[in-house]
Amino acid sequence: MSAATATTTADADARIPLRGHLRHTGALIRRNLLWIRQDPESMFDAILFPVIFTLLFVYVFGGSIGQSLGGGQEAYVQYVVPGLMAMMGMNMAQGVGTGFNTDFNSGVMDRFRSLPIGRGSVLFAKIAVELMRMLIATAVLMVIGVLVGFHITNWAGLLASVGLSAVFGSALMWVFLTLGVVMKSAQSVQAMGFLVLMPLQFGSSIFAPTQSMPGWLQNFTDYNPLSSLADAARGLMVGGPVAHGLWVTLAWSVALTAVMAPVAIHKFRTKS
Repeated sequence: MSAATATTTADADARIPLRGHLRHTGALIRRNLLWIRQDPESMFDAILFPVIFTLLFVYVFGGSIGQSLGGGQEAYVQYVVPGLMAMMGMNMAQGVGTGFNTDFNSGVMDRFRSLPIGRGSVLFAKIAVELMRMLIATAVLMVIGVLVGFHITNWAGLLASVGLSAVFGSALMWVFLTLGVVMKSAQSVQAMGFLVLMPLQFGSSIFAPTQSMPGWLQNFTDYNPLSSLADAARGLMVGGPVAHGLWVTLAWSVALTAVMAPVAIHKFRTKS
């Protein structure tokens, strides 16, 4: 796409009123939901991921890590389920990047960009649908968690944790939408996501306390947003400190959105 065409596209976006953007976003959300209805296999990751990870970590690592927590497997269930909730948004974010790239390579996005619709509406609709998928994954996680012994004692804290995970997950989605635009293939997006998210995921307090980690790794976990999100969710759901993890997570979410949302929309408008 030439610079002149990109300028024309930006001007066209500016002329669309807010009501128009909302209407376009709603129509695209409906389109994406209809696509999921026609391809129910696309929901397998949202349904199976929380089942597999919960059972794997509880029954493989629950006994040994639970002993270090002073309560065995039951104590580990209370520890790991809020941590796994922090992973829901992260994994859904990676999925939105690969799906967005696939839509580009199939020509769907070229069709969207030829229509008189707000370019940002396409991206906002993608995020909205992925957040719905994330909520389904979280609901499955909580059902499996209860079945393996998780005790929900604070429903308000549970809802707050879901909301906090959704906020951070939506911020992370802007990063992967950008990757979905600039990378050449869905496999490249997936590989890049693996390289970025794997250290964040395991170098955090999601699966195990960080006190036994080497000092340099503990320093990394202190700045890892997934640790902050997991600690905040844990504090909200089962009790413990909340304020630090909450504010750090919100700060990361605001920063990622403020930086990456304009980049993602610009790259989408100007991609040739």
